[in-house]
Amino acid sequence: MSAHAPEIVDLLIRGASAVATCAPGGRAPSAPARGEELRNAQMIYNGAVAISGEKIVAIGAAHEFDARFKASRVLDARGGIVIPGLVDAHTHPVFVNGREDDFERKTRGETYQQIAAAGGGILSSVRGVRAAGDAELAEKVKLRFERLLDLGTTSVEAKSGYGLTAEDELRSLRAIARAAEKSNMTVVATLLAAHAIPPEFKNDRNAYIKLIKDEIAPAAAKAGLAAFHDVFVDEGFFTIAEARELLEAGAAIGLLPKMHADELGTTGAAELAVELRAASADHLDHISRNGMLKIAGSDTIAVLLPGVSHYLRSKTDAPARALIEAGAAVAVATDYNPGTCPTPSLFEAMHLAAIRMRLSPVEALVAATRNAAFAIGMGGRRGALAPGMRADAVICDVPDVRDVVYTFGRAPVRAVVSNGVVVREFDNGRPAHV
Repeated sequence: MSAHAPEIVDLLIRGASAVATCAPGGRAPSAPARGEELRNAQMIYNGAVAISGEKIVAIGAAHEFDARFKASRVLDARGGIVIPGLVDAHTHPVFVNGREDDFERKTRGETYQQIAAAGGGILSSVRGVRAAGDAELAEKVKLRFERLLDLGTTSVEAKSGYGLTAEDELRSLRAIARAAEKSNMTVVATLLAAHAIPPEFKNDRNAYIKLIKDEIAPAAAKAGLAAFHDVFVDEGFFTIAEARELLEAGAAIGLLPKMHADELGTTGAAELAVELRAASADHLDHISRNGMLKIAGSDTIAVLLPGVSHYLRSKTDAPARALIEAGAAVAVATDYNPGTCPTPSLFEAMHLAAIRMRLSPVEALVAATRNAAFAIGMGGRRGALAPGMRADAVICDVPDVRDVVYTFGRAPVRAVVSNGVVVREFDNGRPAHV
């Protein structure tokens, strides 16, 4: 090959008004974005992306790529924006039916705790999972993963948590694994057996703690079914002491800690997450000032879930601005689940983060890509566009990166590339609707 012969690549994305790389200095991020860096999408105007196999080869000015590369396929962005594939760092996709009854009761003014006490909430989804067969569970999860891809999410963290028996929690994790095998997206599984105390252990919660610690978590770790171990620490659910016991035991067998923290009340869960070096502390609507400072001085990602606050009509949101100003690394996720946030759209979550939590559009985007990847152990591999990184990208049918978050009620998706493969294209630039 002569020095001037073009390099052959599999895919060339060009025709973009800009590429938002979310990659500092054009390199794979080595850490999540904080402070001023969170406000920088690292734009390349009139940019192009060259891809071979599953990896990004180069990103640069489109006019320079014409002579440099010859592509087997060219994907025309038609003046739109290219962003990294979205990373959803918190979802609960293993459920059977929705919770429309709970929703109607919410509209009548009942609280989350009142609905749960009456047999709704988490336990209504538990009944559905326990009654479903393995094939049905896997098919439900697969369909939800496909919907996530429709909406530009190329990497997702998926939790169990609606089984609450050894058999049903492991079945849930296997359903995630089976669905992941059939989907061209990156899936990270989390064990959430400590989601609620099941009815049969209502009068002996210690026995359920022991079951998770001695049977469920070891079986999940031994089978390689989960990377993370999560506990719902909050009023009416699991205590700080129980969370410590469970997460320390899980970490000893290779399950990395995560936590549902300080959603319904101030419990000290954020502080415990930092102490245990959890990958993330999620929700944080009622985090204490001390908890904020602890998170800010740690590697634990603060995962914000504005869709839940919106859906529950909460008067309190996670103090996103205070967290950012303290120096915390924040991410944005959906908490896609049937009871408190039944939307798979990260575009909606980013919009709500801007409206309810006062993130700027670029902060919301970086939080749902680069930082979210660090929350699920994929930092530097997913969530940004740089040479050597996995080729996950979304072509959006908007001319300004702020428009990705500015609009709501639709996902501005023109095409989705996941692991180097064009997995979605929408004819004539028609967007994927939420």
